[in-house]
Amino acid sequence: MFKPTPNPPEADDPTLEANRLKEAEDRALNYPNPDALKAPAVRQPSTMFVIAPDIKDEDLLAHACESLASASVMTSDFAGFLQGPQRHTAMAIQQIIMLAELAVNRMLDNVEQSHSAPHS
Repeated sequence: MFKPTPNPPEADDPTLEANRLKEAEDRALNYPNPDALKAPAVRQPSTMFVIAPDIKDEDLLAHACESLASASVMTSDFAGFLQGPQRHTAMAIQQIIMLAELAVNRMLDNVEQSHSAPHS
């Protein structure tokens, strides 16, 4: 197979090649940006969906548990329409969701126990 241009193409202009090398050198010397390491940017969460700051932990955990349970059921139902590797992937996602649901349930149990424990 004949290629009409050399691989890599020859540089027509030596100053163009020098400029490319200088740009690459500048990128390499400025990576990572030292200024970015000095002052980390403050994360500004989106205000489109905000959870009120005064909601109790138990209520948040209960909602998270219900959301995870719903996601688990939806993923399991969706996996029923798939075959082969795609089904295995969907079922793996469902199992990860289920494990997260179990962890949230345990945390919810712990919160309920701490509220019902007699104070000394």
